[in-house]
Amino acid sequence: MLQTDSLLKSRTLNRYAGAVVIFGGLCALAAYFAPLGDQSGGSAWYSIVPPVLAISLAFLPPVFVTIEVIVASGGFKGIVLWLLRRVKGRKSAQIATALMGLLCFIDDYANAIIVGSMMQPITDRFRISREKLAFIVDATSAPIAGLAVVSTWIAYEVGLLTQISEELALDRSGYSLFFDALSFRFYCLLMIGFVFLHVILGRDFGPMKTAEDSARASDGEDSRADAPKDLADSTYAAVPERSARAIKALVPLGGLILFHISGLWFDGGGPAKLRAGGSMLSLLYWRDVISAAKNTHLILDCAALFGLALALVCSQLYGPMRMPVMKSCFRRGIKRAMIPFVILILAWSLKNCCDALNTGQFLTAILADKISVHWFAPAVFLVASLTSFATGTSYGTMAILIPTAVPIAFALDGNSYGLTTMITIGAVLDGAIFGDHCSPISDTTIMSSIASSCDLMKHVRTQLPYSLFVAALALLCAYLPSAMGLAPLWSLTLAVLAMICLLLALARRTKPTPN
Repeated sequence: MLQTDSLLKSRTLNRYAGAVVIFGGLCALAAYFAPLGDQSGGSAWYSIVPPVLAISLAFLPPVFVTIEVIVASGGFKGIVLWLLRRVKGRKSAQIATALMGLLCFIDDYANAIIVGSMMQPITDRFRISREKLAFIVDATSAPIAGLAVVSTWIAYEVGLLTQISEELALDRSGYSLFFDALSFRFYCLLMIGFVFLHVILGRDFGPMKTAEDSARASDGEDSRADAPKDLADSTYAAVPERSARAIKALVPLGGLILFHISGLWFDGGGPAKLRAGGSMLSLLYWRDVISAAKNTHLILDCAALFGLALALVCSQLYGPMRMPVMKSCFRRGIKRAMIPFVILILAWSLKNCCDALNTGQFLTAILADKISVHWFAPAVFLVASLTSFATGTSYGTMAILIPTAVPIAFALDGNSYGLTTMITIGAVLDGAIFGDHCSPISDTTIMSSIASSCDLMKHVRTQLPYSLFVAALALLCAYLPSAMGLAPLWSLTLAVLAMICLLLALARRTKPTPN
């Protein structure tokens, strides 16, 4: 066994050493063959360093690897066990599941697998249906990851927004556009609110109510007979309880977030704005600082590497992690990062094709004078929802619609960055998540059903009415009023009030149970 561990360690070190040698070799060759003398009219040899480094980092995705190490070391399981000690009944079990979903904000895949697999025993104990578990898991995965300022989604979303900002000459960073659209992310915000409200009010309706009534009346076994038995990866569920320590997750994630925020603060001119009279207690101050940051991707990579280092240290201090497990974490992290990486490459290709064909200008010329400014963003939300539902990918939907829909919204705003443009960005991002949430071919939908040991079609059938309910509220009570000039906070308040009233009216209260 010692020889095997030593061999695995040696191979791992050799691979990373090889990557460093290749990177250094490419830079050395560029320097060697660079022309001598004055290069003022051309480019220096080190101009190749950024793209080579970017390609190298693409194959060592630190954010994903950080997550894998935290999971495999038992960090997230430690948080779950801490929550479970405070669960006393059906209602508190569901709320604990939702809270765990919010805590795993950094990645939707890890969220679904961790929360689904770890919360199964407690939800089974209180006879909560697997369909309800799968819904809560799915409803707190992509919505919270898509909203979080630090997550595996943020680099992708900000990257697309940076491209469109440069194309339209907005003179604003991708982070700035992200923050502007955050107030209009009505579906994600309402879905997170719905998860808690319908549990607190004790209201279920449609197929979900049937599943809950059946689970409550059963002995907890019959509804599990046809559930899938395999988890997406046994590593997530096989961590022994003696190795589960919440500190293994809290320290790396806390370090990652603090490093990221500090980096954005320095890069965005935070100290200068502070000397100019800004207040670190002001949300407007932080919004201006983060929006002004220019090296967001580099900062996120460095923060993730720092978080990874802390995760590795914690995994050794509180129950040593074996080398084969560590190697597996790196392999899975790199593998999982390839999907968004490939989609991002395809998005760049699509953008270049659209630029060459003048697709944006063509659509703008056709639609700018034929569609009402008040109806455009709601229509985009519907188009994004249908596209994501049909394709099963929110990333792909964002890549298709941001380069095509945002220029039209910009033209509707009178070729200026205005309300319609901001709402449209939010509508694309939200519609992509809503359609992905409903689609039976979506990776997160499938992952949630597998991790919760729930039949896929049962999960889709019971979740669909809830998703449609929230989407209808977002469209009618939030996107339409906001497009007509109502402040986003008031639109969100209107939608929440409508949600509460409809929940009270649509279904009778389920049989009270101790909490």
